[in-house]
Amino acid sequence: MNLQETYTALGLSDFEYDRILELMGRAPNYLELSLFSVMWSEHCGYKNSRPLLGRFPNSGPNVLQGPGENAGVVSLGDGWALAFKVESHNHPSAVEPYEGAATGVGGIIRDVLAMGARPVALLDSLRFGPLDEERNRYLFREVVRGIGGYGNAVGVPTVGGEVEFARSYSGNPLVNAMCVGLIRTEDLIRSRATGEGNLVVLIGSKTGRDGIHGATFASDELSEESEAKRSNVQVGDPFCEKMVIECCLKLLQERLLVSLQDLGAAGITSSASEMAAKGGVGIEIETEKVPLRESGMEPYEVMISESQERMLAIVEPEKLENVLDAAERYELVGAVIGRVATHGDLRVIHDGEVVGSVPAEHLADAPVYERDVRRPAYLDEVQKLDVVALPQPQDYNATLLRMLAHPNLCSRRSIFEQYDHEVGTDTVVAPGADAAVMRIKGTKLGFAVTTDGRGRHCYLDPRGGGAATVAEAYRNLSCVGAEPVAVTDCLNFGSPEKPDAYYQLAACVEGMAEACEALGTPVVSGNVSLYNETDAGAVYPTPVVGMVGVFGDVSRHATLGFKREGDEVVSLGRLWQPSLAGSDYLEIIHGKVAGAPVRPDLATDMFYCDLVRRLVTEGIVDTAHDVSGGGWLVALAEMALAGGIGIEVNEFLVGIISERRADVELFGELSGHFLIVAAPGRWDDLQNTLGEAQVPYDQVGAIGGDSVVVPGLVDVSLDELREAYDRDLFGAHDGSEAAG
Repeated sequence: MNLQETYTALGLSDFEYDRILELMGRAPNYLELSLFSVMWSEHCGYKNSRPLLGRFPNSGPNVLQGPGENAGVVSLGDGWALAFKVESHNHPSAVEPYEGAATGVGGIIRDVLAMGARPVALLDSLRFGPLDEERNRYLFREVVRGIGGYGNAVGVPTVGGEVEFARSYSGNPLVNAMCVGLIRTEDLIRSRATGEGNLVVLIGSKTGRDGIHGATFASDELSEESEAKRSNVQVGDPFCEKMVIECCLKLLQERLLVSLQDLGAAGITSSASEMAAKGGVGIEIETEKVPLRESGMEPYEVMISESQERMLAIVEPEKLENVLDAAERYELVGAVIGRVATHGDLRVIHDGEVVGSVPAEHLADAPVYERDVRRPAYLDEVQKLDVVALPQPQDYNATLLRMLAHPNLCSRRSIFEQYDHEVGTDTVVAPGADAAVMRIKGTKLGFAVTTDGRGRHCYLDPRGGGAATVAEAYRNLSCVGAEPVAVTDCLNFGSPEKPDAYYQLAACVEGMAEACEALGTPVVSGNVSLYNETDAGAVYPTPVVGMVGVFGDVSRHATLGFKREGDEVVSLGRLWQPSLAGSDYLEIIHGKVAGAPVRPDLATDMFYCDLVRRLVTEGIVDTAHDVSGGGWLVALAEMALAGGIGIEVNEFLVGIISERRADVELFGELSGHFLIVAAPGRWDDLQNTLGEAQVPYDQVGAIGGDSVVVPGLVDVSLDELREAYDRDLFGAHDGSEAAG
């Protein structure tokens, strides 16, 4: 290959190569080009998204560490803190779904570990094409198997997540994994390298050729050639990862490490250059000292290998023996592979000869692109919706059953039963609720966590959808009674080089930022995954939000299932103003992805969320659920199924429904709407509190019986509902999947 072919094959543009020449003052060799190619990839360098990410608020009263480290950290109370982050492993999962998903879990665990935190909870956010296509069924099955296979074996519970299906994700699934870790605030560690002469120690597994140029691969569009890039996908070993976790936590407990960094995308290159750049120092790596699991690896391969289960530590020389002894006790590789220097370069040495040297600050500072923005022409067409022209259901029983049976609304039990959510014995509210709830042993404290994404909404209205994604997470945490404190995000979009796609990204970020500011939930960490498209087109713009909330007393939490016969269900919030625009009902029943969904009223949403949370915290309410996908009737059915008790809607509400269009009232969607039930003996307190707050509410009906009944419209037994709802998604290929 000639020079241009060489750097182009490494994912570098002409402009980027010219900039390298300017920065270096000379032509780089192949190894140095490889270092730039991985560090200046979108996956590592955020060169297309950095101009937008500054829009996010990053500070708040609970924030101990914002963006710029391996994970964000927020205070929990009494000296406890949570470290958390979400990341994508989309392209690896598209070509090797089991290992792609498994190593995505392993990587996000190490990000949290690098902050000094013990990983205590995992969540995921998944998107696939319709299950009537064999390839999509294969990807779905193997991704879930990979998440469970790694998480279960490493001993970190998978406590929550979400999954949706739509045509736009065919061939390009989205696989986002989130991890939460627990740490004492005084034990928080950063990844900055310091101290001339301090040693660079590799801890974990040996290095192989798996994952070479994985960061570059993750920053390309998928094509027919992508299948040939299976070698770019890492191979995980969760049992080794468990030893890495325990070893590193032991070393940190004994104050044996100066700093710690995981080896993920770009391997030793990213870890060493980022540690050096943050500390304003240089790092020298001697590649022949890196323990290898296969012979004949070139220095550039050693530097950019993305072999899993590896951590890079900076160690003072006098503490080295203790560090290596600990690694040996945990049956891990422990090897000195370099040293900290003052020259500011990432210097690669092989057999005593310098084979490459690049200033670390140049590697860690990828070029930034200001892309053209153009509002997509499709928006003018898809936002049109004539509800009057839509035929109304002839059989509302059948409509409800069809809604509940759809893969986007049915039970996720067939997924989360493959995950161990009880390991560690700290899970208070298990998967299937609005948010997972975890306790902190030996204290009253706890936390809740959720992942949410609204790809269809963001496709129809990027800015409104971005805000709605954050608002949905805020509502889910409020339903269980947790105070939302901070956000991590994963931005899954198409090619930023296309003005339409960049508009989607920019507009979604703006909407998310507005919501985070209004709701007081700063963004403390995150990930960007661009170029999510195939020859058939881009995925829906799909920002995913992971949000964490805290409990002062975790025993004061709510769940969504009905609990007692005779209790009255209360509808709280913006009732009877729903819309079919962009709704699940419109897509499932009418096969349309259309309309301009109503944007969330963030101030009103926050008011109702805070009110619900107060009611739960004070013990007045013990059952709560937000009205979201599928609308009001689907939410009622979910609560009935979760509790195993039916409900009959009262005549007053039936009268309101009958005066209007019933399908809009029953299945329309709008944010800021909750269904709540008073705890035993607290009905008067609930009424008094709502009256004092001067909020409108409606009594929906009394819990009881074995059916969900809306007199004159719906009368379906729980057995029928459960048969539809509890479908096995892994056997779902009957053509009922989302067509959008």
